[in-house]
Amino acid sequence: MSILQQGVIAPAISAKDQDGKLVTLEEYRGHKVVLYFYPKDDTPGCTKEACAFRDNFPKFNIAGVEVLGVSIDDEVRHKKFSEKYQLPFRLVSDPDKKIVEAYGVWGLKKFMGREYMGTSRVTFLINEEGVIEHVWPKVSVAQHAEELLNYLQQKT
Repeated sequence: MSILQQGVIAPAISAKDQDGKLVTLEEYRGHKVVLYFYPKDDTPGCTKEACAFRDNFPKFNIAGVEVLGVSIDDEVRHKKFSEKYQLPFRLVSDPDKKIVEAYGVWGLKKFMGREYMGTSRVTFLINEEGVIEHVWPKVSVAQHAEELLNYLQQKT
């Protein structure tokens, strides 16, 4: 697994969100996009991360930044997760793993001595031209949204 790096053109996305609507990166051209990858809907770490983005969502709006979450969960699971926690942003469904593989976040993981294939928790900030501006390969779920906002504030 080789995570994409800063300065690379972000791979195209064409997938459904929690409402069954098509999501493409092209529709966000002209805006910065936080594209955050997470392992699984409604698990403790992923819930903390999603809720932190939810709680800080107005600040991302003010900064003109779109937020998209991506996991390999299907649309139905995304819908339940989104409704349960009132998430105001789109969750992209990637059950065929095309997006997680394109961004280099799918690979071998280890947990409690067990090895398995899964999605790594990685966030990409994509600029207005569709280029990866910054990558966070190690994410602390509770503070990550604020970390991103601090980065954005320093850039303005």
